[in-house]
Formats: sequence, C-alpha cells, structure tokens
Amino acid sequence: MNLNSIYLIIYQIFIFIALPLVAGGIVRKLRARAQGRKGPKVLQVFYEIRKFLAKEPIDNPNSGIFSEISPIVAVYAGLAIWSIVVFEWAPFILIPFFLAMYRFAFVSFAMETGTSFGGLGSGREILLSVMAEPTIILMILVAQSHIEISMTPVGVFIGILFLGLSFIAILAELAKPPFDDPRTHLELTMVHEAMILEASGRTMGYLELASQIKLVSLLAFLIKLALEHSQLFPVSEMGTFTRECFVLPGVILLSVILGLWEANSVRRRWTWIPEFMGLAFLAILILGTLVKLS
Repeated sequence: MNLNSIYLIIYQIFIFIALPLVAGGIVRKLRARAQGRKGPKVLQVFYEIRKFLAKEPIDNPNSGIFSEISPIVAVYAGLAIWSIVVFEWAPFILIPFFLAMYRFAFVSFAMETGTSFGGLGSGREILLSVMAEPTIILMILVAQSHIEISMTPVGVFIGILFLGLSFIAILAELAKPPFDDPRTHLELTMVHEAMILEASGRTMGYLELASQIKLVSLLAFLIKLALEHSQLFPVSEMGTFTRECFVLPGVILLSVILGLWEANSVRRRWTWIPEFMGLAFLAILILGTLVKLS
C-alpha cells in the first residue's frame, strides 16, 4: 500500500463522516439567503439530530414493532448506500435495492402510526419512487459502463443534458421541488414531512439522520457519475486520489445549487409528474444512446 492509497482511505473516511452532517445545512443556509433571511447555522442539522437522539420518543400506544425498528432500518439502509458511493465496495446496481429498503422503512413507519397524513405521504412517496426508479437504474447502468463523454462541443452538450436530467431524477427521489415543497405548512401537500409527522425524540433523530445520508449519497453519486465518464478527469493521468478530491467540492456545489433551486421553485401538480418523469426517462435513454454512438 503506497502513500496515495493511505491518503485516499483517510479522505474517504473524512467525507463519509463529515458530508452527511453539513450538506443539509448548506442547503438550508443557501435557501434562506436566497429568500433574504439569515438562516440557520450550517451545522444546525447536526445539532438537531443530536438533540433528538437524546430524547425518548412518544409513540402511539396502539402502534406495533415497526415504530421502533423502522427508523433504525432506514439509517442502516442509508449508510449502506453512502458506503457504496464513497468506498465503492459493491456495484452501484445495489443502490436501488437499499433505496427500496429505505423507502419501506419510512412507509411502514408512516402506516404504523395510523394517521391520514401518514397514508397520504406514503402514497405520494410510492408514486415518486415508481416514477424515479427507472431513471435512476438507467443512470446506474451508465455508471457501470465504460462510456466516456468526449470533449467535443457536441459531447459536452450531451453530457450536460444527461447530468441535468439525472439531477431532476434525484430531485424526484429526494422529494424536492418541483415534486414536493418541504417549506409548506400544509401537511396535505407534503411527502416526506407527512410520513414523519408523528415521529418524536430518538425516532425523529434516526429518520432525520437517514434523510441527510440519502441526500448526500445521491448528490455524491451524481458527482462520481460525472467524474468517471468524462475525459476531462482521466484516472491514468491524474490518479484515483486526485480525482476523488473533486467529490467534496462537487457535493458542496450541488448543495448550493439545490438550496438556490428550493428557494426559487414551486411544487407542480401531481398529474404532471408521471408525464414529466416519463419524458425524462426517454430523454436520458436517447442521450445515453447518442453518447454511446459518439
């Protein structure tokens, strides 16, 4: 093991621990700044999770075992996705399976509470997953291929379009605008917040931690997708460690873009989502074919 390998392991461990605690805070901070507010601290997400984990949850006396185990399952599923993205110890094709486990944990917790809001949020979450998963699987198939986007003007244009549509699919998976509006105070229009409306204490801390891990995992996956399939960052010339160093600033940049996007976008009607995601899937499929042929 040479010195670069040791540096790479230390760097990967650092981003594995640090990024989930700051990415969500950057999104909140930039969203508030774009709206003319001061906003919370960047580490406010970490402070809130620590506060929740120190409190006992108050559960419905009629709730079953899913209220206790679902938050822990969600955290483990999120950590599995995050470790695959950071350390690449398994193929990326396993990510949809852990996303399904993560989603099952949230939906089972929401349904276990027996509230109407939990049922509404669960139904919308499943709809978004059905619409977004084919596109994400297509992204992963591209990530597992050996396609490289050429640095010609046409190749760069196709690559930017491909990454833009992939970012939209990630917005759907994360239930961000225009698919959901987490800023609203009306639970009838929420997705993620409606499912965890009955959570409190340690349960809320686990669910919030799982959400932050999922956010940073998908953002980092998009960055790695761009790095591995662009001739601008060849491994043979710059090395694995040098290329991996772009992951941290890339995730921070995407967090800034996501915060500005949330501040300047609104939620669209639900009847619009299936048509839009279907068009996004077809567009990514066509762009992937053009990249393969170019």
